[in-house]
Amino acid sequence: MTGSPTESRPSKILKTQDHNDQDKEDKQLQDLSMSKNPRIQRYLVAIEYIGTRFSGSQEQPNCRTVVGVLEEAFHKFIGQPVSIFCSSRTDAGVHALSNVCHVDVERISKRKPGEVLPPHEPAVVRRAVNHFLQKNEGDISVIDVRCVPNDFHARFKAQERTYFYRLVSGSEPLSTFEKERAWHVPEKLDLYAMQEACKVLVGHHDFSSFRAAGCQANSPIRTLDELHVCEVPATPYFPSITEREQNNSSLKDSLTCSVKPEVGLPINSFSNTEDMVDTNNGKSNLEEFGIRRRHRSYMVRLLVGVLKCVGTGELMTSDVERILNAKTVTAASPMAPACGLYLGRVKYDLP
Repeated sequence: MTGSPTESRPSKILKTQDHNDQDKEDKQLQDLSMSKNPRIQRYLVAIEYIGTRFSGSQEQPNCRTVVGVLEEAFHKFIGQPVSIFCSSRTDAGVHALSNVCHVDVERISKRKPGEVLPPHEPAVVRRAVNHFLQKNEGDISVIDVRCVPNDFHARFKAQERTYFYRLVSGSEPLSTFEKERAWHVPEKLDLYAMQEACKVLVGHHDFSSFRAAGCQANSPIRTLDELHVCEVPATPYFPSITEREQNNSSLKDSLTCSVKPEVGLPINSFSNTEDMVDTNNGKSNLEEFGIRRRHRSYMVRLLVGVLKCVGTGELMTSDVERILNAKTVTAASPMAPACGLYLGRVKYDLP
């Protein structure tokens, strides 16, 4: 599921009086996180984590959270407490391929207390914080770091968020490697019916029927730019000799037919971006902030509870339209479990 601004949608969503308090709270939060100290460097930090042993991303008393563990690692690195602001909140058990946060750091000399030193390079921050994170449970790591202006807010500057959902169907018991990483549905799913149901949900809608009771968003009106279901190899997947030969043959044929081949490679395949490095600090032309290189095997998208029911025949495409138009969460199917949900990407227009 991907959502982003488009020219066809309203430029601004009208807010009701009920949302005014939340708007003020959001503005205060943004102002509080804006550093006025010119000696402080703000870093944009992309992280990946397995959400199984986290009680969500936001800090909570007496609970292990993503923000809490990350703040502890930064504290050990720089020798002073910091505040982490996440772009996206994830619930307990939800994973992230790339969540993004920002943190303000003032580098103080440990040998000469009070002496302010030049900010650390992003690569140094990444290595140092990961060093302390790996001494914890090892289920969270920093995958990218970048310096940003002191008014750049990880949450409020986000342009779109992409989520993935891993759903495994079949009568066989769930693989040990899939435990707490996917939702196991024993029934056989009708992939075509699920794809047709996705078309109903794409666009600018009031998604009240799919809004959890504790949702803190200002409005249920959202634009869903992309929503589809695709079948991918189970994880872990190791291609057989025959599959490798077919893959290599298809790639060879495509290269002889066109300068820019449009070939549907297997879902588990990846391009060798190391062959496309330019002089931009050794970064690949294909790289974007917060995206781990080569790991591109993405799965099913959002609103899985209803789509699963379509796949099993419990609901029809017309039922999905009815549920959407009902604008009440009581009309929707039971929520899919957290273990299969992944925050895949947060997109920015970086300075």
